[in-house]
Amino acid sequence: MIPLVRATHAYHLRWRSRLYGIAGLALLLGVIMVVATAVGSTHIPLNTIWGILLSRLPLIDIIPAWSAAAETIIIDIRLPRVLLAGLVGAALAIAGATYQGLFRNPLADPYLIGVAQGAALGAVIGFLLPFTWHGMGFGIIPLLAFTGALVSTTIVYGLARVGKTLPVTTLILAGVALGALLGSIISYLIIFSGEKMHGIIFWLMGSFSLSQWSEVKIVLPYVVVGIVIILLYARPLNIMQLGEEQAQQLGINVERLKLVLLVAATLITAAAVSFVGIIGFVGIIIPHAVRLIWGADHRFLLPLSVLTGAIFLILTDLIARTALAPTEIPIGVITALCGAPFFLYLLRRKRKILF
Repeated sequence: MIPLVRATHAYHLRWRSRLYGIAGLALLLGVIMVVATAVGSTHIPLNTIWGILLSRLPLIDIIPAWSAAAETIIIDIRLPRVLLAGLVGAALAIAGATYQGLFRNPLADPYLIGVAQGAALGAVIGFLLPFTWHGMGFGIIPLLAFTGALVSTTIVYGLARVGKTLPVTTLILAGVALGALLGSIISYLIIFSGEKMHGIIFWLMGSFSLSQWSEVKIVLPYVVVGIVIILLYARPLNIMQLGEEQAQQLGINVERLKLVLLVAATLITAAAVSFVGIIGFVGIIIPHAVRLIWGADHRFLLPLSVLTGAIFLILTDLIARTALAPTEIPIGVITALCGAPFFLYLLRRKRKILF
């Protein structure tokens, strides 16, 4: 009887710690967003920032005590950049956690089945086109990047599907093979890109330097809807860790679950990278960091990954734009510096990682 009481008490403590973790990270995210908005080449006091932000809320009337330039810097330059960084970080982190749970592979990331390579090829083609196009708030480069990501993932899915089933191993192998093929095409195009090479390479390394409200408005629906869908499947994702056969016996429609989660994770990843380029390692290091601290229950792992991913990418973007100011470091460089050592650690300890 006593061991049962102790187990029940420990279970409630774990739940409480995870709920506290979600609340604490949500609060920390809000604070970091304000701090990141305040930091920049032009110093703007925090009380001014609060006043500017509050003045934009409905039913709040504040007499402006700040200059129009300060309001433009906060509202039109810094705030959309911070919000887009948070959205992209949340999208990549939850997509990585979803792929790792679905494939039961600790080294899976959001780019495993060709999303990054397809987006990169689309973007490179957009750079090399002899004309430009803008419509609905975005240009031809993000449009082709988004299209390329979806097309490459669709091809991988079609190649891996066997009848009505989708073998995970075949899906991963197809993604790796197609990724290698697209990577070679991208390298060939870059060689002959001429003066456009610098812009292509900078895009491939990731940057939030051109963030606008139009991009936030486009990415937001994809990320929010995708995250909600993935969260709804947190419990079935837990059951999937027992193996596909046992999950099937417990009433889970395994093939339907794979399709829904793959579509949701791919859409939010494609939407994220289409505007800011390829940002690596976020989908690997964030889910594992969360798993090591709070455990592998996807009911908490997924929302905690969303918040941690948003915080991480906002902070790394802050470093990217301030460390060598006025020169901006591609954010992919910062995330790789953080992610590569952690990735090597996972390779060393992968046999000991428990889901």
